[in-house]
Amino acid sequence: MSTTPTSDPTTFTTGTSVSGADVSVLGVRHHGPGSARAVRRELERLRPHAILIEGPPEADALVALAPELEPPVALLAHVPGAPARAAFWPFAAFSPEWQAILYGTSAGIPVSFCDLPAAHSLATEADEEHEDGMRADPIGSLAAAAGYDDPERWWEDVVEHRGDTLPSPPHQTPFFEVIAEAMAAVREGYEPDAREARREAYMRKTLRAAVKQGYGRIAVICGAWHVPALTGRLPTVAQDNATLKGLPKVKAELTWVPWTYGRLASWSGYGAGITSPGWYHHLFGTPDRPVERWLAEAAAVLRDEGLAVSSAHVIESVRLAHSLAALRGRPLAGLGEVTEAARAVLCEGDDLAVELIQRRMVVGDRLGHVTDGTPMVPLQRDLREQQRRLRLKPEALDREIDLDLRKPLDLDRSHLLHRLRLLGVGWGTPGESRGKGTFRETWTLQWRPEHDLALIEQAALGTTVAGAAAQRARDLAATDKTALADLTSLVEQCLLADLPEALPEVLAALSAKAALDTDVTHLMAALPAMVRAHRYGDVRGTPAEGLAVIVRSMLDRIRVGLPVAVTGVDDEAAADLLKHVDAVHAAVALLTTGDIGGNDDNGNGGSGDGGGSHDNASPRSRWLVTLRGISDRQDLHGLIEGRLTRILLDAGELDDAADRMARAMSRGQTPARAAAWVEGFLAGGGLLLVHDPRLLSLVDGWLTGLSGDQFTDVLPLLRRTFGGFAAPERRAIGERVRSAEGGRREGEQDVDERRAAAAVATVLAILGKAEGESDG
Repeated sequence: MSTTPTSDPTTFTTGTSVSGADVSVLGVRHHGPGSARAVRRELERLRPHAILIEGPPEADALVALAPELEPPVALLAHVPGAPARAAFWPFAAFSPEWQAILYGTSAGIPVSFCDLPAAHSLATEADEEHEDGMRADPIGSLAAAAGYDDPERWWEDVVEHRGDTLPSPPHQTPFFEVIAEAMAAVREGYEPDAREARREAYMRKTLRAAVKQGYGRIAVICGAWHVPALTGRLPTVAQDNATLKGLPKVKAELTWVPWTYGRLASWSGYGAGITSPGWYHHLFGTPDRPVERWLAEAAAVLRDEGLAVSSAHVIESVRLAHSLAALRGRPLAGLGEVTEAARAVLCEGDDLAVELIQRRMVVGDRLGHVTDGTPMVPLQRDLREQQRRLRLKPEALDREIDLDLRKPLDLDRSHLLHRLRLLGVGWGTPGESRGKGTFRETWTLQWRPEHDLALIEQAALGTTVAGAAAQRARDLAATDKTALADLTSLVEQCLLADLPEALPEVLAALSAKAALDTDVTHLMAALPAMVRAHRYGDVRGTPAEGLAVIVRSMLDRIRVGLPVAVTGVDDEAAADLLKHVDAVHAAVALLTTGDIGGNDDNGNGGSGDGGGSHDNASPRSRWLVTLRGISDRQDLHGLIEGRLTRILLDAGELDDAADRMARAMSRGQTPARAAAWVEGFLAGGGLLLVHDPRLLSLVDGWLTGLSGDQFTDVLPLLRRTFGGFAAPERRAIGERVRSAEGGRREGEQDVDERRAAAAVATVLAILGKAEGESDG
């Protein structure tokens, strides 16, 4: 839309030229391929002397880097030392602003940003951050007025699929004029809120400054919503200055960062994003026969996954997409039509295949790239060098890698990923290793734009990833609020990340915290990580002196404190305490004789109370002695007693487990306590009942001896216990019970299935199965 400035109060009118300046305000959709093509054509027609683009003016110095970048990229504005205050302005190849930048830089035309400076926008309160939250979606309003229930589909029909066919007479641009008139109608009677008023006042201020600088032709590229605020009779200079007076201000720094198509679908510095960036990229890059080429590419994606898709499938799906568009009165098949055609023909109704097309093509996995000349903090540069050296390329989609820590390259990769996690950069997420050895690690890698912001936030910690991670560990260790379990986890992280320079301070803080902490559950929560950390010294070749002393001290204090901790606990506390007991038991099993002192497990330490020293016994023996002493007490919660009995039985420390179970299920015990005992005892798995007929008989006899009300009361506990068994275990238990019952009834009449139906239903309820359901 061509407009010109006049005297104050400012009026921009169409078709005239005042003071030798001709201003064209081009309203766009921020990520619209039709708008992008139209902007490029209009700039080539206008040949302006200056281009103003909606965005933070602090980024003017970064415009010259744009031709070297690979979109999608984003301008990142952040406040040093305030990680919560940051904003992104993303650009894709099909963004009108990006095409304007490329045109201006290639033609030697000055390109500047005209929105409110980031120094002001980042200083506003959090509740003002979302610019579009206060008004209805203008695209949605226009779509509704045109009878569309989908704003995306309306925009495709009116702009994206018609943009190349709109006429462009010599002295006007109907494309942008129509958009401007439509937005003026939508904004009629609208009063912007304070934030939006400041933004539009600053746009007018920048525009006036460009006119004053003597540019003869000026092109302004902004969101279509703002066009009415920059045309027609506008507020005076004094009014705009009053609006901008007293704005809060912070120090803001800007740079370019890679972006992803997945993130274009979220809120950004431009407000709401788009849901189908991959589709829009296709429309922008493939103006010739876009439907045919899209469906052919979808077929290739499905073939790559091993699905049989022929050329005939593609031809038929193209016909279906065009037919659907014709039936719906659309100028061209849109995303809805090609998706329906792909679902019906290419995917043959398979939703998983449709989801694959959605993820790979509609959204896309494209990740942008910035050059080394882009302003970066040293931490970012060091990471880029590490990524090149270790051959770990950032990617937008999840990628799983397996590392063998015996290989120097894989070990260095592991160190880097663990260091980044310590810095809050979750590029890699560790998973369960498929190998059985401790030399294996599995990671899932996915790069997100926020990782660059996290690196910038941590830049003050050091110039390298290793140095910054070590300083981060020291800072966490020096914080009084860091819990004991967090400190032990920090020791583990330091070993995983190979940060020996940080370990002494972390270990000193851990030792001091452990010496003062009197809560045995805190010690129990902390011990497993310490034991794992101790093992990493052997696996990774990074020994940590002092760990053995701390592990021994913590285990001894746990052994002393546990008998007191199990006294007088309720159901919830008992269940929570057992989690710690199981974790400590598993950790102790990892300790070898030489880890923290003592004889081997075949030596001394087979008897004694829980508080004895037993310095010559192995860690495992001392731990089992403690559990044995506790298990003999009469005041234990049933859940704890049952679990300790099972642990000792599995460890070969008991030969009277059946007698203990018989006492726990005797008539002198309440059904609830007996059920809790059974739950604790069987938490280690149900195969014990398969292989020990006496234990199975005890459980069976106790169950059949319960009254109806008693059985109803304990049924939730029993269902939870038996329902946790694997299907083969449940099936084997059932077969054992059936076999035992068959032996007792030998010579008796056949079972009356009608009378037994209620009992069958009860057993199925215990096993967590629906009636008629098979374990097979």
